[in-house]
Amino acid sequence: MQDLDAVETRDDRLDAGTRDRVRQLVVERGPVGASTLAEILDLTPAAVRRHLGALVSAGEIAERAVALTGPRGRGRPAREYVATRAAQQHLPDGSSALATDALHHLAAVLGDAGVEQFAEARVAALEASYRPVVEAAGEDLTDRTRALAGLFSDAGYAASTRELGTALQLCQGHCPVQQVAAQFPQLCEAETRMISRLLGVHVQRLATIAAGGHACTTHIPTISVRPIAARESQHSQKEAAE
Repeated sequence: MQDLDAVETRDDRLDAGTRDRVRQLVVERGPVGASTLAEILDLTPAAVRRHLGALVSAGEIAERAVALTGPRGRGRPAREYVATRAAQQHLPDGSSALATDALHHLAAVLGDAGVEQFAEARVAALEASYRPVVEAAGEDLTDRTRALAGLFSDAGYAASTRELGTALQLCQGHCPVQQVAAQFPQLCEAETRMISRLLGVHVQRLATIAAGGHACTTHIPTISVRPIAARESQHSQKEAAE
């Protein structure tokens, strides 16, 4: 049984490797037909079509009919394949390096204050789009935190919430900007302040992926904590009375 499992595992790896190569060739040469791919890979057209079918189902390539200039012959209509945006995610991406270089240049020209201004401007746009959804969740802090976690997940942060008695934890299992944030923690700090403003309470960042944590974890107290807006209102009323 172990030998059979080993063979199946090896076959799975070979399949995955061939599929990766098919995807790469479609990116490089698309629109391209199955017969051309089969010739390049030294595989049968049927084997290539199996991988193409899987990639089409995964949304990584698209299939379309070949425009014929003459009368069509008998048999299967000619098809060709092109890569979709999803296929690009499997290829090297230099955008993080570009963003890091840009922030290094900004820091050299404007100093740390320039990076902080950029970080605040970045989260300001997010905050403006997130606030209506969070506020629609009502006054309950747990509901607001769950709504915020859903927004983060939609943005690719794989977020979730945990209830810990007198506190909540907002966990982000993925960080799309972790390579940049590792060098510019101002991005994480600005995001923490945004979370605090959206939830209306002071929060504390316990860990970040950029700093080596397995997740970005934010501690949100739920007991003996009045919303920031309520405290500020009470303070203003006290000053007015004095």
